[in-house]
Amino acid sequence: MKVSVLIITYNQKRFIRKAIDSALAQQTSFPIEILVGDDFSNDGTRDIIREYEQNHPGLVIGILHPRNMGKNGGINFLETLKRARGEYYALMDGDDYWTDPLKLQKQADFLDAHPDYSMVFHNALITYEDGTPEHVLNGPDTKPFFTVDDLIGEDEIWFMATSSTMYRNSIREYPAWFSESVSGDIPRLILKAKQGKIGYLPDLMSVYRKNQGGTSFTDRYDNEVFLRNRIAMYESINRELNYQYDRKLQRNIARYYKMMLNAERYRHSYSARLPIVGKYIRLARPGWREVKDMIRDYVLPPAVARTYSKVALGLYRILNN
Repeated sequence: MKVSVLIITYNQKRFIRKAIDSALAQQTSFPIEILVGDDFSNDGTRDIIREYEQNHPGLVIGILHPRNMGKNGGINFLETLKRARGEYYALMDGDDYWTDPLKLQKQADFLDAHPDYSMVFHNALITYEDGTPEHVLNGPDTKPFFTVDDLIGEDEIWFMATSSTMYRNSIREYPAWFSESVSGDIPRLILKAKQGKIGYLPDLMSVYRKNQGGTSFTDRYDNEVFLRNRIAMYESINRELNYQYDRKLQRNIARYYKMMLNAERYRHSYSARLPIVGKYIRLARPGWREVKDMIRDYVLPPAVARTYSKVALGLYRILNN
């Protein structure tokens, strides 16, 4: 088997037909299989998958989990990948779809011709359910290939739509920390970049839908559980990369501690904020002016904030001992 198509879905009855149809429309010189991993949908998505299985026996294969696997679809992906027989696999979220019938052929040909590359992605169109104007994800100046260096920054880096990617099926067992992350794309791309370069094709060959049921809308930057999961993910990436990018990743992690100060648990508790502020300062190493502002805004009650300068200086010394 040359290519396995992995469609990862949960409660996407409105979209799943178009996703599967776009995979069925692929024109290739090699055999493919279409694995549809369903994370225990309860909206009728499963019935649609079974219908496609019946109409395309042996080609469309439903991976219907007996319960919701959790981690925002990450376990669904891992369990579906275990069934993939292809030399390569192409990912698609169940609410996205492909627009070029030669997508799989082009990407497989690229990987065949570049054995030192671990994966390849292409350009994508982003559409919005709320009426925001659609736009292309990657500009004309996008590089032809990327490495780990391009994926690590002091901020979160994203420029590859999930449904634009094709990978060598070369990771037989993902590390334990991978399955704990609610973001599958970021750690998967890091692990693949460790194995080789990531190629880019400028062809516009898929649509990435932004809608209320999509995974991007489950990212809650005011939710402590989500933020701590992100922190743990980047700490694991730091270890995975042998701390080669430690300074950048520490600053990245610091951002999530700063966001946490506005989470419900800390929003109205000055005492609870103090250790979070301390972690931010230790990791981000901000200048004195920002430290004073952090202490004034997040640590000192309003009644004390008027005379915060002397107090802030003492706290700064304590936090940096």
